[in-house]
Amino acid sequence: MAEHAKQPSARIRAAQPLSTGFLKLTRYELDTDKHDGGTQTIVREVMERGHAVAVLGYDPQRDEVVLVNEFRPGCLVAGDPPFTDNLCAGGIADGESPLAAASREMMEETGLRLESAVLVHPGAYVSSGGTSEKIAIVVGIVDASRAGGIHGNITESEDIRVVALTADTFLHRVRTADITDLKTLVAGYWLAEHRDELRATRLAASS
Repeated sequence: MAEHAKQPSARIRAAQPLSTGFLKLTRYELDTDKHDGGTQTIVREVMERGHAVAVLGYDPQRDEVVLVNEFRPGCLVAGDPPFTDNLCAGGIADGESPLAAASREMMEETGLRLESAVLVHPGAYVSSGGTSEKIAIVVGIVDASRAGGIHGNITESEDIRVVALTADTFLHRVRTADITDLKTLVAGYWLAEHRDELRATRLAASS
């Protein structure tokens, strides 16, 4: 059996802050090993704003999912429709667990209580070539019959409309690329794999 090649490493030589606003942007000078030997020095700008959690609220009795519709500036700049249906999501505070952050964000953005939350992924990089941010993904149970209205943190200029969809509609939108938000796609494919199990477990518990 062939031995695994030793992984190259890298080191930060210098860091220059470029912006400290809503998004922190830093220019890094980096020394990196090369796969075929030797080293090189490169310069990269990296966006930093901590880590976040995204939450898929699922109602197994109604077989519905709860999403949020809000303005996404990146979509506008890219030339796409600026209001999109995505997972409820937000930053994880210092010392806060992803599950605690998920419950807080679900209540803040939808007004719904999150139950039986499961950490689907502890943190995946959003785009590691340009940002240090990782997003944890959580799936939990909600009462979709109570979903609706406008929510959000006014101090953060959030204007969020709650959207309840049948699971079939949501998964169709995922599979046909009508959903363009990556974290929402990941959660959608997870739900497609575990949906029957979630329904059977929850319905059996309530019977």
